[in-house]
Amino acid sequence: MSRQTFLRPAFDLLVRHARYHRDQRNLTTHLIGVPMVVFATAVLLSRATLQLGGVRTTLAWAAFAALWLWTLSRGQFLLGLATTLFTAALAWAAHGLTGLAPTAWLTLGLGLFVVGWVAQSVGHYYEGRRPAFADDLAGVLVAPMFVVLELLAMAGLCRPLMARIEQAAGPTTLRDLAQPLAR
Repeated sequence: MSRQTFLRPAFDLLVRHARYHRDQRNLTTHLIGVPMVVFATAVLLSRATLQLGGVRTTLAWAAFAALWLWTLSRGQFLLGLATTLFTAALAWAAHGLTGLAPTAWLTLGLGLFVVGWVAQSVGHYYEGRRPAFADDLAGVLVAPMFVVLELLAMAGLCRPLMARIEQAAGPTTLRDLAQPLAR
């Protein structure tokens, strides 16, 4: 990921992400797959402990803290806060699984990670495009924010922001799978 892309405002990042996600089936699979991958990542990082300035924490909390700082600094504070709360809830729930037997913990973490990526891959099949992160790793960081925005818009919140993003990215569609992609 280029430093320039990494530092873009949330609106620009969300528009770029939205352009890769215009098929309604792809959007639906991401509503399932992205939280699953975020949760699985937290599960897999939850057992690794570290000392940071005399405070004992896990690699999951450290990694997610970096994500939260980045999300909150992109210029859409309320969306960043909602994304932080959403991903913090997933990370907190994941830490509740650290007491599982190592094999069960690893199987659950890896299994959810793989199933989440498969769900998103199915969505990109419908989209007819490879995942956004294949072109720019910023898509991995933007995906949770994008999903939270979608959920908020479904609840009647953040609609002006969603409307601006959709105006810039174009309308959602249902791609006809029988037709070749226009390049």
